Amino acid sequence: MGSYPVSTIRAQFPSLREGSALFDGPGGTQVPQRVARAIRDALVAPVSQRGTHNFFSRGADRIVNAARAAMGDFLNVAPEGVVFGRSATQITFDFATAIGDLLQPGDEIVLSRLDHDANVAPWIEVAALRGAEIRWIDFDRGTGDILTEDVARVLTSRTRLVALTAASNLFGTRPDIAAVAELVHGAGALFYVDAVAYAAHHLVDFEQMGADFVVCSSYKFCGPHLGILGARPETLERLHPRKLRPSSDQVPERFELGTLPYELLAGLTATVDFLADLVPSAGTRRERLARSYDALHLHESELLGVLLTGLGDIPGVRRVGSPAASTPTVLLTIDGIRIDEACRRLGDRDIAVGGGLFYAHEAAKWADLGDGGIRVGLAPYTTIDDVERLLTGVRELAAR
Repeated sequence: MGSYPVSTIRAQFPSLREGSALFDGPGGTQVPQRVARAIRDALVAPVSQRGTHNFFSRGADRIVNAARAAMGDFLNVAPEGVVFGRSATQITFDFATAIGDLLQPGDEIVLSRLDHDANVAPWIEVAALRGAEIRWIDFDRGTGDILTEDVARVLTSRTRLVALTAASNLFGTRPDIAAVAELVHGAGALFYVDAVAYAAHHLVDFEQMGADFVVCSSYKFCGPHLGILGARPETLERLHPRKLRPSSDQVPERFELGTLPYELLAGLTATVDFLADLVPSAGTRRERLARSYDALHLHESELLGVLLTGLGDIPGVRRVGSPAASTPTVLLTIDGIRIDEACRRLGDRDIAVGGGLFYAHEAAKWADLGDGGIRVGLAPYTTIDDVERLLTGVRELAAR
């Protein structure tokens, strides 16, 4: 943990001065000062509607182009393949509708029972509208794992699209996305990957993943509330979304409905730069991101090891799911204590955790999770003291 400057990182977050131990990162992270400053500066800068060819308009162009370049580096896609939206949910609904226009009755969409409903419900609605059929990838109820053979089992000659998470927001499960991509493309289908829970802990590599579309949300990795999709520009050219008639038909602008939130895009660029500087180094932004994420992964892995060992030593505490590969996200229960009560009691100790099912609707039904569990997630600003504080709180609750 010594090579990861967690104290320096924490000092950049004004909200952390309150002294709480925050484990609610899977639901949304805190924002560093430089991101808030970039948003503020953009709000008061000379910026106006794009396309009017004046100084103010060019200010908006600079913000948008900078954000596309930043997210291109973050996702490892061409900036022309970066689409902005209000949220990952909104983007997925929009793209499901556009992709649905390519479907014929009898075509098949393959979905995962592991996914957040944002990567399930949009495809179910489109399938119903187009007369397509839904096939399900099941996961292991005990571990929360999805194996490549689970995917291969449901692919057919009629498969047109597979939607799968890169990391479960419930169990933390990380399927082998690159291996799944080979199967999906071997079947001649498109591959839509939800990286919302993944991008907070692992640097997205669009090319290595082999996806056709990858979506994430910057508020999960210390940024503003925005959804971002990455794809190859030539893939986007095939799709024609619902849009206003006079609006641009250029890619990627054809997918961005209405005026973009320039101030949030300025904050997004600052977010990517912040992540690239977690561990300051030289090189391109992508290279700096890779080194920072490597250090972050090591830091979080060490903390996760302490957390899991500590929880395992507490009688009455049970981890729900034990995936072979996962993000630092843990779902647990405490015998004799309701989930909402446990969250409230920990909250009284200024320890923030989440409780419930977190929109993992199909996972809850498939694994019979009832009310779900207490979700604990790590973030770039989590310390070993935070983990020990959480373990003490859980130990005291379990002892009751």
